[in-house]
Amino acid sequence: MKIDDIKPLETVLTGDFRSIEPHLQALDKHLILRTYLDGYSLGDVDTKIWLALRGNRAAVSFIRRGSLVNLARWFQWIEDNHPEIQAEVKAKDAAAKAKVAAASKAGGNYALALQDADKGVVTRFLPEPSGYLHIGHAKAALLSDYFAHQAYNGKLRLRLDDTNPSKEKQEYQDAIIEDLAMMGIKPDSVTYTSDYFDYLYDMCVRLIKEGHAYADDTDQETMRDERFKGIPSKRRDRSVEENLRIFEEMKKGSEEGRRHCIRAKISFDNPNKAMRDPVIYRCNTETPHHRTGTKWNMYPTYDFACPVVDSYEGVTHALRSTEYTDRNPQYQWFLDTLKLRQVYMWDFARMNFIRTFLSKRKLAKLVDTGKVWGWDDPRMPTIRGVRRRGMTIAALRDFIIKQGPSRNVVTMDWTNFWASNKKEIDPVAPRHTAVLQKDVVRVKVTGAEAPSEPFSAEKPKHPKNKDVGVKNVWFANELLLDQADAKSFKDGEEITLMAWGNAFVRNIAGGDPIPTLEVELNLQGDVKKTEKKVTWLAAQGQKLVPAELWDFDYLITKDVLQEEDNMEDFLNPNTSTMDDAWCDEAAAQLKKDDIIQLERRGYYRVDKGLNDWKDGEEGPKGKRLVLFCIPTGKTGPK
Repeated sequence: MKIDDIKPLETVLTGDFRSIEPHLQALDKHLILRTYLDGYSLGDVDTKIWLALRGNRAAVSFIRRGSLVNLARWFQWIEDNHPEIQAEVKAKDAAAKAKVAAASKAGGNYALALQDADKGVVTRFLPEPSGYLHIGHAKAALLSDYFAHQAYNGKLRLRLDDTNPSKEKQEYQDAIIEDLAMMGIKPDSVTYTSDYFDYLYDMCVRLIKEGHAYADDTDQETMRDERFKGIPSKRRDRSVEENLRIFEEMKKGSEEGRRHCIRAKISFDNPNKAMRDPVIYRCNTETPHHRTGTKWNMYPTYDFACPVVDSYEGVTHALRSTEYTDRNPQYQWFLDTLKLRQVYMWDFARMNFIRTFLSKRKLAKLVDTGKVWGWDDPRMPTIRGVRRRGMTIAALRDFIIKQGPSRNVVTMDWTNFWASNKKEIDPVAPRHTAVLQKDVVRVKVTGAEAPSEPFSAEKPKHPKNKDVGVKNVWFANELLLDQADAKSFKDGEEITLMAWGNAFVRNIAGGDPIPTLEVELNLQGDVKKTEKKVTWLAAQGQKLVPAELWDFDYLITKDVLQEEDNMEDFLNPNTSTMDDAWCDEAAAQLKKDDIIQLERRGYYRVDKGLNDWKDGEEGPKGKRLVLFCIPTGKTGPK
C-alpha cells in the first residue's frame, strides 16, 4: 500500500466489520516489515488511523483476537507507547459511559458508543405510511429519539418512506405523526422520501450510466427462482444505452416500460441473497401517489431509497432492527458505488410478543375483514390499540427504553409489559364499585345499626393517595350484590361489606340464581377475622350508572406463528366478553381516557363516559359507561 492509499482509510474504518475487513487485511500486509504505517515515528497518518480503529468497537474486538498478527502488534505498540494521543479517546469513553448509565440502570444495556459521535449525531425514524404504528415501531422510534436527544445532543429526523402508493394513505401518514407526538417524540424535521424523487431518479440514471444497474423484464416468478438459484438474468448484460432508453419508457409509463423494473448489478450468486441484483425501481401506473399524484409512473424501492436519502439528508447513524442485517452490505454497496457520504449502521432486536404478529399486512387483513373494530381496537398491538386498552405513555416509554438496543431476539410474554403499566396507574387510579346486572341479588339490611333512610358520606377515592380526591358513598337498608358473592355465603356467616363494616348473613332465599338475602349489621365486628370482603351498592338514595365491562383475549391461539402457518387457522374465535353492570353514582363524572379501579375487579380505562356519546349514538340501551379492562401483568392480556 502507498501512503496515498492509507490516508483515505480514516473515514472508511469507522464502518461495520464486513465493510472494513478487506482494509484491515491490507494494513496487516503493509505492516509486515514496519513498526509504523508511515516513517519511523508516530506521525499524522498513524495517529488518525489508530484513532479511527480505536473508535470502532467491532474493529478493536477483531484486532485484539490477534489473527492479523502485524496489525495487532502495531495497534498494541501505539497504545503502549503513545499515551499522548489517547486522552481524547479516554475522555470520549468516559462521557459515553456517563450518558448511558441512567438508561442501563433502568434495565437496558446502553453501553454502546456511537462512532464519531463527537462530530454530531443525526438519527432518523423511517416508517412507511401503509398502516398505523405498532409497538415494534415504537421501539425503533424511541431508540432513535433516545440516542439523538438524550445520549447525545443530536437531531432526530422523521422521514415518511412513501415509495409504494398502492399501500399508502394520507390517513396513515397523519396517524404516524400524531402517535409520535403522543409518545413524546419530537423530531427536529419531518420529510418524505417523495421529496427526493427527482434526486433518486438522477442517482438511478448514474448507476445505469456507470454500468451498475440494468432494466429487466423477467417475470416475477422466474426472477425469484433465478435469484434463489444464483442464475444471472438474461437481461443482465444489456447495453447502457438500451437500459437508459427503457428507464425513460418506465418514466413515461408506456407498455414496454411497465413490463420492466431496474435492478442493481451487484451479484447474481452472492451467498447473501440480499446482494443478488435487487430491484431498485418498479412501475406503478394504477394508483396515484397521495402526495405527488400522477407525476411519476415509477418509484424507487426501500432498498435503494433508504441509503441514498439517508446520506443525502445528513443522517449519521441509522438504527435498524435485525431483520435488516442481511441488507447492511447492500446498503453499504449503494453508498460506496455512488461515492456518497457514509452512514453508520446499528442493528437492534425488534420486540416480539407471544400470540401476537406485527406484520402490517396481517394486521390490515384483520381490519379489512372486520375481525377487529379498527387499527385502534384494544386487541391490536398498535400504539393506538394498547393505548385504548389502557397503557399509559409513561409506562410504554419506560418499558421500551428498558429493553435497550440489544441484538438478542426474544419473544416476550405480555405480563411484564402490563406489569410496568400497573406501577403507573395503581397510585393514582380512583376507586369505584360495580355490580353485575345479570342475576343481581337484592339484599335487605337489618339490625339496630341499619339505616332507616339512605344517607351518604365522603370517602377518599384512593385509600393511600388523598390527592386523588373524595367521592360520596351511599348507604341504605337495601343493597345490590353480585350473584357470585351471594352463592359463596353460608347462612349465619360473618362477612365484611367493604367501606362499611361487618354483617351476618341471614335468610338466603332458595333458588338458582339466588334472588334475595338479608344481612344483619355488626359494625363492631373485626374486619380482620372475616374471610369474605365483598363490594356492594346502595339500591336507594343514588342514581346508579349503567356500564359495559369489556375484557379481551389474544387474537391468535398459537404462541409463535411460523412462516408456513396460515394465520386464519389460528385466529381466536372468542376474543372479547362484555357484562352489563351498575356503577356507583360518582362514576357519572368519568370521561373518555380516565383510568379507574373497580374494587375487586381490576383496572379499567373509560372508552366512553356518559357525556361522550353523540346524539342518537347510544342506541336502545341508552347512554352508559363503556369500560375496558386493563391487564395487570398477572395473567397477560386476559
